[in-house]
Amino acid sequence: MFNRKLTVYTSGTFDMFHVNHLRMINYARGLADILIVGVSTDELVASYKATPPVIPFTERMQIIEALKAPDIVIPQHTLDHTEIVHKLNIDAFVVGDDWFGKYDYLKELGVEVFYFPYGNGVSSSSLKKTIYDSYEQHLLVERQNKPEVVKHE
Repeated sequence: MFNRKLTVYTSGTFDMFHVNHLRMINYARGLADILIVGVSTDELVASYKATPPVIPFTERMQIIEALKAPDIVIPQHTLDHTEIVHKLNIDAFVVGDDWFGKYDYLKELGVEVFYFPYGNGVSSSSLKKTIYDSYEQHLLVERQNKPEVVKHE
């Protein structure tokens, strides 16, 4: 706590920004006097995911900066938040519950850790799957409706 203000950090990839991202950021806003949001760089995402983000890093930063909830938006270059906690005097950290347990080490640094429940709702992964499945279905219909090619010899 600095000047009696609670500093909260939340972070994520925020690819294909959706309502659960917004809910988590708003939850963090509700806890914070100062809300800092970290956006994972493309390089960081590539280090732990098989596929790169659909939306480039600079555009994901612009989307988060356009929200009214964050006070500060910063690039996130690592999943280890020890340095950010020390440099920015973070009091609490909020992350989606798909990372449950991953950030418990921050408690040893005096940081309260909140795992925001995403539930079974929308996620970037579910959006990507829906788009992919829809595209596959579209291609199937296109192939079925395509007239047969008659070969002339």
